[in-house]
Amino acid sequence: MIEFEGVRVLVVEDEPVVAMCLEDILEGLGCVTIGPASRLAEGLALAENEPIDVAILDINLGGEWSTRIAEALRARGVPFAFASGYGTCPEGFDGPPMIEKPYREAEVIGTLRELLPP
Repeated sequence: MIEFEGVRVLVVEDEPVVAMCLEDILEGLGCVTIGPASRLAEGLALAENEPIDVAILDINLGGEWSTRIAEALRARGVPFAFASGYGTCPEGFDGPPMIEKPYREAEVIGTLRELLPP
């Protein structure tokens, strides 16, 4: 899909099979996947140092919250969405979109369109 060709998406997801599913969706849309990061420290390093256009962050990373990654992205002006099977954003983050897991292509497309400038 030309609309997202070359868009660099940071993926932070602690479940390998779920991460692969999201990567497949993103790559099918023409995106470049950064990561996936499965732990807080790894995601934070990528969020602080890699060129990123947008990010999709699993909220719970094996008991660690991805909010520090979200804060680093916010400080850089990088738009992001949270992903969860629970359906609620972390406290203090009312603005970012929420993607319900399991990931579905139509929802990922809608979220990318919401986050990226026209």
